[in-house]
Amino acid sequence: MNFLNPTSVLARDPIEALAGSGSDAVLAVITGVEGPSYRPVGAAMALFDTGERAGTLSSGCIESDIMIHAMKVLETGIPAAIRYGRGSPFIDIQLPCGGGLDILLVPRPDPGLMQSVTARRSARVPCVLRIDRDTGAMALADEGATGWDGSTFCVRYDPPLKFLVFGKGPEASTFAALVQSAGYPNLLLSPDPETLELGRGAGCATEQLVQKALPGGVTADAWTAAVLFFHDHDWEPEILRDLLATDAFYIGSQGSQRARDARMLELEAMGVGAEDRARLHGPVGLIPSARDAGTLAVSVLAEILAEAKAVAG
Repeated sequence: MNFLNPTSVLARDPIEALAGSGSDAVLAVITGVEGPSYRPVGAAMALFDTGERAGTLSSGCIESDIMIHAMKVLETGIPAAIRYGRGSPFIDIQLPCGGGLDILLVPRPDPGLMQSVTARRSARVPCVLRIDRDTGAMALADEGATGWDGSTFCVRYDPPLKFLVFGKGPEASTFAALVQSAGYPNLLLSPDPETLELGRGAGCATEQLVQKALPGGVTADAWTAAVLFFHDHDWEPEILRDLLATDAFYIGSQGSQRARDARMLELEAMGVGAEDRARLHGPVGLIPSARDAGTLAVSVLAEILAEAKAVAG
């Protein structure tokens, strides 16, 4: 198959595509960025001898050329480093952003190792893929950051953001539908059958709340955001107490400043310490006093994503 005429672009994640493919393939990874860039350092793309590819490293301006180099790398079996944009020898290929991009092409990544990466990500366990620049040899590590470590390039994979959405009414179902449409794992929990039905209609996973507490089996790790959208604030204290005992990086609750103050007093009376109470966000959202469910949903999601970026550093 000619790489110049790819048959299709696979929608799935490049690591998952490599883990499930029996075809010859090349893993392409961004190892350096100069100036603005569409994708960050560590972003990956998989290219197959069938002409298919998964993932992208630009807005579409270099993918076809990367396939040409990938074909050569498959022929030689030797990794190759290429550069686009500033300082590139390929003067006929321009990056619209005006920056520079360094990409490492690694032939025939071990599908078993890709399966291990996929398994860890599914289990929400961080891992680091280490790639030798010269030989293309790969290994998994538990610790490390994305970037160069001598002649080894490391790609850190943290679990994706997960959302726990609690509440009743259009605010809860609209927010759950928004994060579902954005591709984030999520769970909508509500005592209200109509809210749950709206969530299921948007493709969300749902669970009915039968008591004022975090249901057994529902977990929140350091990559989890939990948001409560209740007009009846009596549902909140026990759920918030349970959430504040988890590692969730964001915990927030809809309501006014007065509702927040009352919430804090209830949590204090329940024995929740000042340090844990300080983790609670509210009023939630970047837009003050959002009056409709759609605006509130976008406002809250923007706040959570900003918090996630700040936590990640």
